Amino acid sequence: MRKFLPVVTAAAIAATTVLSAPAAHAFGSAAPAAPHKISSDVMLVAQSKVLPQKYKRKMVRFVTNEAPGTIIIDTSNKFLYYVEGNNRATRYGVGVGRDGFGWSGVVKVGRKAEWPSWTPPAEMRVRERKAGRILPITQEGGINNPLGARALYLYQNGHDTIFRIHGTNQPWTIGQNMSSGCIRLMNKDVEHLYERAGIGTKVIVVGPGNKQGDVSYQDKGLDVFRTLFGGG
Repeated sequence: MRKFLPVVTAAAIAATTVLSAPAAHAFGSAAPAAPHKISSDVMLVAQSKVLPQKYKRKMVRFVTNEAPGTIIIDTSNKFLYYVEGNNRATRYGVGVGRDGFGWSGVVKVGRKAEWPSWTPPAEMRVRERKAGRILPITQEGGINNPLGARALYLYQNGHDTIFRIHGTNQPWTIGQNMSSGCIRLMNKDVEHLYERAGIGTKVIVVGPGNKQGDVSYQDKGLDVFRTLFGGG
């Protein structure tokens, strides 16, 4: 049985296996690719509010029966955990799918890309056109690309699910239900995760439908020492 204990501290504190759901991304204008840059070199396109403290990356005390190196995404609480072992995990704040676009399941990282291009699915282009928005067939990677600085492509049984863990050019959406199913992180955070999560990494998405099966985890709060002195 899945368990999750929300944390209350002063510094309190991220496809379904239904693969037909459209991919999740924000919209932006085309910009030249910049694969050699990291997000610290990039001026954010816009930011309407400060990221809440609880969604900032930190090391937490974390109990799970999943192996170190596993990614667990709690879509309800908007947290992504990278399991470190020894009852610790790195926790990242994320943005997730809006109503009707949430999902759950067990997938793997099938490939990775820096400053990825974005190819909206045909059904997304049709849907957005009806709303008066014209999406590109393909948008090259860069600071205005909705996939942000990095993307981890989620596969199941060797097939692309269309869902990704990716950065964003809309950092104010972290902690929100605004995507079409993809998992968004701050660019700095997705760069950090990208360097640690390799091809084949197991990803458990806990969300609507409970298609992830039995997964037990408990977030026991901030690991103060390791967060302040290099653990997070």
